[in-house]
Amino acid sequence: MALFGRKKASTPASAQSAKSAVARVDRDLSQVLLRPRVTEKSARLNEQNAYTFLVRKGATKYDVRDAVRQIFNVTPRKITIVNRTPRTTHLRSRSRTVTEPGMRKAHIFLKKGDRIDLA
Repeated sequence: MALFGRKKASTPASAQSAKSAVARVDRDLSQVLLRPRVTEKSARLNEQNAYTFLVRKGATKYDVRDAVRQIFNVTPRKITIVNRTPRTTHLRSRSRTVTEPGMRKAHIFLKKGDRIDLA
C-alpha cells in the first residue's frame, strides 16, 4: 500500500529540450481563418468591435488568436468558438431529406480602437 510514498523518476535533460524545441515550431496559420461570416447578427456585432469568421474544423482558440495577430495585425481581447452540427431536414414537397452542413465559427472580440477591415 505504498502508493503515495514512491517518487517518480526524473526525465533526462535531452528529452526536456526536445519537448521545448517542438513547441517552437511555426504553424501554417493562413488556413485557419476560412472566410468572414457576414450576416445581420455579425453586422450588429461589428459595431461592438466583434467579428465573426468561419474557421477550419481542428482550429483552437490559440490558432485563431495567432492567425488574427499575423493576418490583421490586431490583438484579440476574447475569442469564442461555436460548433454547429450538421442537421437533416425533410422536404415535404419532394419527399426527401436534405443534410445541411455543419460549421465552426469564431467570434473575435477586439480591444477598443482596433478594427478589421473586411471590405
